[in-house]
Amino acid sequence: MQLLYVLRCTAALPRKVQKLIILGLILLILGYVAGISLLYYIGAILLIVGVVLLVLGRTGRAVGGRPHWF
Repeated sequence: MQLLYVLRCTAALPRKVQKLIILGLILLILGYVAGISLLYYIGAILLIVGVVLLVLGRTGRAVGGRPHWF
């Protein structure tokens, strides 16, 4: 039940933000498993940037003079 909710929520995300979050997660996991700290940090940064862009895009208002951040 929760998996369907997560899939339905991610399907509504803009493509660029979706790709950024997925790439961040993949690099985060690969960096953790392989023990490569550079991949781990880059993945964490991409994940944080993706979530911030998602939140800014979901506010429904223009942020910083732009109607969309994605």
